[in-house]
Amino acid sequence: MSTINLSTVEPFEICPIRPPTENDSLTFRLTRNCGWNRCLFCPVYKCGARFSRRSMKEVKKDVHRARVIYDLLTDYSVRGGVPGHLGYQDAGFLIREVRAVRPEEEQGESGMAAGEEEDERLRWFSSWFKERPKLEDSIYHVLTWMLGGQETCFLGDSNSLILSPEFFAEVMAEIRAKFPTLRRFTVYGRTSTAARKSPGDLRAFREAGLDRVHFGLESGSDTVLDFMAKGVTAAEQLDGCLKTKDAGISCSVYVMPGLGGGRWSGLHAVETAELLSRAAPDFVRLRSLEIFPKTGLAAAVERGDFVEATEEQVVREIRILVEQTEAPCRMVSDSASNLLDVNGRLPEDRGRMLSVIDEFLELSPREKLAFSLESRLRSFYGQYGGLTDDIMTAAAPYLTNGHIDISHGSDEQVASTIRLIRSKLMP
Repeated sequence: MSTINLSTVEPFEICPIRPPTENDSLTFRLTRNCGWNRCLFCPVYKCGARFSRRSMKEVKKDVHRARVIYDLLTDYSVRGGVPGHLGYQDAGFLIREVRAVRPEEEQGESGMAAGEEEDERLRWFSSWFKERPKLEDSIYHVLTWMLGGQETCFLGDSNSLILSPEFFAEVMAEIRAKFPTLRRFTVYGRTSTAARKSPGDLRAFREAGLDRVHFGLESGSDTVLDFMAKGVTAAEQLDGCLKTKDAGISCSVYVMPGLGGGRWSGLHAVETAELLSRAAPDFVRLRSLEIFPKTGLAAAVERGDFVEATEEQVVREIRILVEQTEAPCRMVSDSASNLLDVNGRLPEDRGRMLSVIDEFLELSPREKLAFSLESRLRSFYGQYGGLTDDIMTAAAPYLTNGHIDISHGSDEQVASTIRLIRSKLMP
């Protein structure tokens, strides 16, 4: 029998969107959703999620609820005779125990019309946004953090730098008091917000315990940034990154190959490399463009205002980024939207990274199609843990004894299968 009063176990709000490096982190929402929400390419907040700031009382209540769940899981592992060892099956048993005491606890409800979406990825995005958090989600979330080492915490949602340093410091003090094993704290931020912050305010964020900011840089081209309604200039991007670094906060930026489309492909790559060279972030994360339904960019494609870059153009953009970024940084390909795995430290690994890219560029057109099909299938399998019936049916003509063989398909047939797989991958 648990020593924890199960009637006190309540769910808390989890950040629906966070960097891949924070998948095992404990998360708390300091704001909800995105205060800008105008970027043409972004599908995340386009289906009804509204921006709001959370009160200190709400945040502290969530921190307390997370601690109760942590104590419950710890207590359960001790009762099981193997302290510190828990699995997801154990969490399932616990959830049933809590449900027996709190049957009135309702399921979390999506703040977006998930069931009405036709696109599978939009349905998936929509399912992450809960007006009321779900008990199962909260328990599994804390367990994942426990199994992941209990050292990292992400504070969302999309731009925690809009908060005052005083608010942030008070939240940090509460979290650290409740979870003393935490060693790294990260947030998403907008470079324009960092650029407007005073150096003193940014230092206060660092002194409160903030270790890293993840910025969606996307491009260093004002032409591309303006078309995409990013709401920031390249100069402001640079200022925001430099001020963040000067405050002692690690800077991780996301860059989006393909965002210039076919029209501005070279300009986008060259000017982004120039910005990266001047900003010198600690991490550059590549996340190739995917165009989602119901976004402003999808509407621009329909109007003929934007033509998607080809896969080869996107690869050539990445080559420019690798070749022309002069600042020391770690470049990471950690998105399923990327065709190639281009990872390494610059400048030390530049030659090896360029060789990966050039091996692809030297392939014949048919070989490039086969490579793309295999790469996309591998990404799909890694993301979903297997191939769904529709993907298996589409890919079956090109699978022979576990190998890719496109000899029986035309270029357009193979390209159509690749487009189908890409349309279901999450970035």
